Amino acid sequence: MNPEWLIALLLVLAGLGMPLFAVILGIALVGLHAAGYGEAALTEFYSLGDTPGLVAIPLFTLAGYLLSESGAPKRLLRLSNAFLGGLPGGLAIVTIVACALFTAFTGASGVTIVAMGALLYPALRQAGYPEPYALGLVTVCGSLGLLFAPSLPLILYGFVASQSGSNPPVGVQEMFQAGFLPGLVLMGILVLHALWVGRSIPRPARAFDAAEAWAAIKDARWELPLPILVLLAIYEGVLAVSEVSALTAAYVLLVTVVVRREIRIGQLPEVMAEAMRMVGAILLILGAAKALSNWFIDQEVPTRLFEWVSTHIDTPFEFLLVLNLFLLVVGMLVDIFSAIVILTPLLLPLAQHYGVHPAHLGVVMLANLEIGYMTPPVGMNLFIAAYRFKVPIVTVIRACIPFLLLLGVALLVITRWPALATAPLGG
Repeated sequence: MNPEWLIALLLVLAGLGMPLFAVILGIALVGLHAAGYGEAALTEFYSLGDTPGLVAIPLFTLAGYLLSESGAPKRLLRLSNAFLGGLPGGLAIVTIVACALFTAFTGASGVTIVAMGALLYPALRQAGYPEPYALGLVTVCGSLGLLFAPSLPLILYGFVASQSGSNPPVGVQEMFQAGFLPGLVLMGILVLHALWVGRSIPRPARAFDAAEAWAAIKDARWELPLPILVLLAIYEGVLAVSEVSALTAAYVLLVTVVVRREIRIGQLPEVMAEAMRMVGAILLILGAAKALSNWFIDQEVPTRLFEWVSTHIDTPFEFLLVLNLFLLVVGMLVDIFSAIVILTPLLLPLAQHYGVHPAHLGVVMLANLEIGYMTPPVGMNLFIAAYRFKVPIVTVIRACIPFLLLLGVALLVITRWPALATAPLGG
């Protein structure tokens, strides 16, 4: 059969629900076979085993799944509420902070909506927040922490960028540093909005309860060192990312199984299997997308794209604005892992042509894909929230629109001021 017809058939099957990695790999196999070296697609999977730094993905994923299965979400919520709950809009700010931290460690926005939403959405409604605000906030905050270490998308972009030969070199450790300030910008604009909304919401009679704050600290005493450990190790450069991931996984395993005993030994195989299914999906996508990238290179797609963009776009800011619109659409339609692996090798040469730092490109990419999760009409978080809270999808979309506008403003700030991403790298 003609290769074009086979590719068209694969795209039709994708529309009918065929797994995305199978579609990507199928297109790569068809294209590479037509070019005369179809076996090259399979070698990409083999080469993953020899890739340094890739071990961070399964280890951080395991740590995130162990935390989500333990009582850590409730302790995180109690701690945030003890220190922030007395502010105007306090519970909304607690929602923003708790969801961002939880997503950073689990790496999956859907998990945050399901796990934290069950606690936060009823609490927000009971505290007097309007239903659209509570629903939109919990939905949007589900992916708010993807720019904070040790989020899986940050790791994956850093890994792919280092493999693609970015200039200047950017890896996982650099992306952990670059994502911090832009992540704060996204959180900050929602916090300011929460303070505004919270003016009309009744606040606790006591703005701050020292006894409850101390009790919350003691309750979370085993979880509190974890983000400090990760951030210090990364920013001080005392440990490699793979070493930090191993230390994090070992610490979380010790705390959840031995110290707190919230996860039984008999539960470990099930939790580990669930975490590794997530890792397996990422590695399948990574191998398939690398094979597809090879076919793109063989067909001179990056060169053609470079020529077209160079002809129609003049300045770095124009390039990033067009990229924002493109990535928001991609974020709606494609999962974040596939988008990172497929697009990064194509976009890095273009970014370097316009003088865009690879770390800034990565932050802009991830911020867009993060927002794409809740962009109508088909953002994934919209459907997860509709299912979790048993409301029509149209209701969720209406609730999210004000938040999307706010995050759009934050995205423009991140796009306009690259120093937010590059300053921590000394750039």
